[in-house]
Amino acid sequence: MLRFSARLVGGLALAALLGLSACTEVQFAAQTAKSLAGPPGSEKLGRYKVGNPYQIGGKWYYPKADLDYDETGIASWYGPGFHGRDTANGERYDQNDLTAAHPTLPMPTLVEVTNLENGRVLNVRINDRGPYKNGRIIDLSKRAAELLDITRNGTAKVRVRVLRDESLQLAAVAQGKSPEMLAQARSDAPPAVPVASVSAEPLPGTPEPPQPRARVQAPPAVARSAPQEPLPLPDGQLTRTAVLPSSIFIQAGAFTEPVNAQRLAGRLDPLGPVSVSPASVNGTRFYRVQLGPLASVDEADMLLSRLIGYGFSDSQVVVR
Repeated sequence: MLRFSARLVGGLALAALLGLSACTEVQFAAQTAKSLAGPPGSEKLGRYKVGNPYQIGGKWYYPKADLDYDETGIASWYGPGFHGRDTANGERYDQNDLTAAHPTLPMPTLVEVTNLENGRVLNVRINDRGPYKNGRIIDLSKRAAELLDITRNGTAKVRVRVLRDESLQLAAVAQGKSPEMLAQARSDAPPAVPVASVSAEPLPGTPEPPQPRARVQAPPAVARSAPQEPLPLPDGQLTRTAVLPSSIFIQAGAFTEPVNAQRLAGRLDPLGPVSVSPASVNGTRFYRVQLGPLASVDEADMLLSRLIGYGFSDSQVVVR
């Protein structure tokens, strides 16, 4: 009876050890899954998307990664009618998030938007396509438009600039290419010395040695990586910058040869004040043909529609 009880106690002890081992394995799996998770905020990102050229309303758009993007133009906003719908990169549109739509920039891209009428500056994340109304360069979420004070008038003159490093980081995480998601295990201990195998036989009359106790296999050590910094997602912090008086123009074309620019300016002269101004882009000198200044966004919209109707499909609104 005593022998039976000892075996029973031993069995219970072994079961407890095995149970502890199973618990340890579960904890190890949970720790591993946690270590493989992306940086804080990555769950908010949709899939990375650039996309192919596409046509809307007779106009072609050519999406591309442009880390040097820095443009001025007219911003609009969209909200209630699209709230809850899918965005172009698979997210669910939330008008209260600090996001925006852009015709060509990759999703996600972080951009800095400056309201050139009041100096307010806000970071937003591109996660949708649009706007497709001629003359608009970005469509802000309702919340972003409220912070920039654009909702009252519906539009505003803005500058949109890509934040290079932050955009690269968002793109990497959205593609599952976050660097060092799980650090490689490192050990400073010297390698173990190999031990030769030795067999032994008990002498006659020697009691049989006790059987070894069950050993619990320890789980492999999890490599500890440095805590991951949260993603540079928009936090709603507004800054202000000094703004100079600006005006709206319609740019009908840009040429490397000044004679071609002057020829186009002559053709457009009946439509209003027209000028030819030089500009340098990536080391190349261009001559821009622009109409204006124009008194309002509405006037710019009407003139832009006329130019496009005349066949100048590359015409665009600029602010300077």
